Amino acid sequence: MPASESSVVEHESAGTDSAPGSRPGAPRILLISGSTRPGSTNTAALRTFADLAAPAFTAELFTGLVEIPAFVPGDQPAPPAVRALREQLAAADAVVFCAPEYAGFIPGSLKNLLEWTVGNADLHEKPVTWISVAAPGRGEGAITSLRTVLGYVGAVEIESACRRITVLSAMVGADGTVSDAAVRQALAESAAAIGAHLSAAAAPREL
Repeated sequence: MPASESSVVEHESAGTDSAPGSRPGAPRILLISGSTRPGSTNTAALRTFADLAAPAFTAELFTGLVEIPAFVPGDQPAPPAVRALREQLAAADAVVFCAPEYAGFIPGSLKNLLEWTVGNADLHEKPVTWISVAAPGRGEGAITSLRTVLGYVGAVEIESACRRITVLSAMVGADGTVSDAAVRQALAESAAAIGAHLSAAAAPREL
């Protein structure tokens, strides 16, 4: 594949990009970036995560954030983009969020996505983790607000997999992934922590 192309294979109809090379039956991780900006370091971090997670996981990058309409409370039928999101969440064994901070909070587009999951309990008891790529001393508002919402919907935070790592635009290559060795190591360790959590949760409990 040419260097100018991403190593993550795009599946537009499903609203996700997925990394090749995952083994059959591998746990599925849904990666959700809270940024809609082209060239986002948040999205680049998740693309890198997807590459590093294979073949132990099937990691898919959610690409339908801008397609989700504004949430309106009530019992109205879910729009197609929301139904697709719910299907992807249901199929995922874990979800990883990576979002910038806007005005001391997560971006409105990501909050809107999360609001659509409340009534249907899409994230209830779902293992989740977060990655912050903000510069040191920044991004705490996004982390705090994201954790508040995830706690409200009953998601299970995998604390051992959460990471604060700085990703600069200069670290992102032409393929849309991060080349910095320290960042890649931190992301690989996050994926390993998710794997350890899922394995422990699936193991039979001794009586």
